[in-house]
Amino acid sequence: MTTMNLPLISTCSVSGCSYNHDHDCHAAAITITGATSSCGTYVEEAAKAGIDTTGQVGACHRSECVHNSALECSAQSVEIGPGADVADCLTYSAG
Repeated sequence: MTTMNLPLISTCSVSGCSYNHDHDCHAAAITITGATSSCGTYVEEAAKAGIDTTGQVGACHRSECVHNSALECSAQSVEIGPGADVADCLTYSAG
């Protein structure tokens, strides 16, 4: 998998994240971490940050997810939003 093939973040409904611009993630690559599939790249800050294109999933620490292959996400796209934490991967599915 190359960086060009990383899954896109199709939507982000987390308000208050500096990478979220109009429900689109603009972090170059996020990391999914923790026991609740939280977005480890979430930054609560008023200043807008990120790149001009849609963000991607760079790494996933949830090895038991059906979309996880060698700690990389193989889903076609992911959704980020409030879940157990303020910013979670809503595409996560235990496998």
